[in-house]
Amino acid sequence: MKAAASAHDDGAFAVVRLVLAAAMWAGLYAVKGPAVDGLVHGLLGLAPTSRLGAAVHFFLFDSIKIVLLLVGIIFAVTVVRSFFSVERTRALLGGRREGAGNVLAAGLGVVTPFCSCSAVPAFIGFVAAGVPLGVTLSFLIASPMVNEIALVMLLGMFGWGVAALYLASGLTLAVVAGMILGRLHLEAWVEPFVFETRLGGKVLDPSRQLTWGERLQMGVEEAGSILGRIWPYLLVGIGLGSVIHGWVPQSFFLRVAGPGQPLAVPVAVLLGIPLYSNAAGILPLVEALHAKGLAMGTTLAFMMAVVALSLPEMIILRRVLKPRLIGLYVAVVGVGILATGYLFNAVL
Repeated sequence: MKAAASAHDDGAFAVVRLVLAAAMWAGLYAVKGPAVDGLVHGLLGLAPTSRLGAAVHFFLFDSIKIVLLLVGIIFAVTVVRSFFSVERTRALLGGRREGAGNVLAAGLGVVTPFCSCSAVPAFIGFVAAGVPLGVTLSFLIASPMVNEIALVMLLGMFGWGVAALYLASGLTLAVVAGMILGRLHLEAWVEPFVFETRLGGKVLDPSRQLTWGERLQMGVEEAGSILGRIWPYLLVGIGLGSVIHGWVPQSFFLRVAGPGQPLAVPVAVLLGIPLYSNAAGILPLVEALHAKGLAMGTTLAFMMAVVALSLPEMIILRRVLKPRLIGLYVAVVGVGILATGYLFNAVL
């Protein structure tokens, strides 16, 4: 009786802590925009229209946003993982039929609001839980490339045809690329610590039911551990994106990738790689470029390159993937993006 009462008290206290932590996280996430605006444009006096002001604002805003997302995502993934054995997780995403796990993972990536940077801890969690590498890569590709916000915005800007083709092409690219990379058995090209990650450093005893307090503590420990490993890569990646952000004028895109340019799609992809944003964040530029005369396939290839192949993302991915796998990942996804761009240009 005493043990049961103690477990109940522990669970109730853990829920209270979780609610308070979630409220604090949501509050910080809600005020990050006004706080950064006040610091950059108010206290520092940097004009929003200036290049320095835009760069500093981008760096501070995205640093806070990504750190908050990382902490929340790592914590949530770890707590969820505590309910699943390695075998159960592998069965859930691995699938019995070839490719089924890739389809499920890509679909999961669409409905998760992760950018290319914040999808990394989920990647670590899936691989550490025994999910096949190819399946996990399907998630890693789909999560930043196809999201519900971008889908709704495309629907509003360009109609059902463009939105549906964007969804279908992004999912197809994620599934096919994941299957190709998975069949190559490239686990040796993943950094060893990813496979060695455990829940809070503990090996779970399947015969014992964990308390909520233990699950939450595992989430806290895992968030600190992974964030401690990858924070330098995050800052370098975001810093690079902030320096480049806003420096290239729209006229430059029109000159090198506008109508009549036979290499417009590959040029747009190459221009997108040094930038950093999520799909929703880059869509206003996509709309502006399309309004200026860029073909739809060219603008969407540019968007996909920004969110799936950006140089800042590659810097962050280097913490979990070895250079050879990053190179192969870029090649496979790049070919898919080029094909998507030419497909859009051909049918629209």
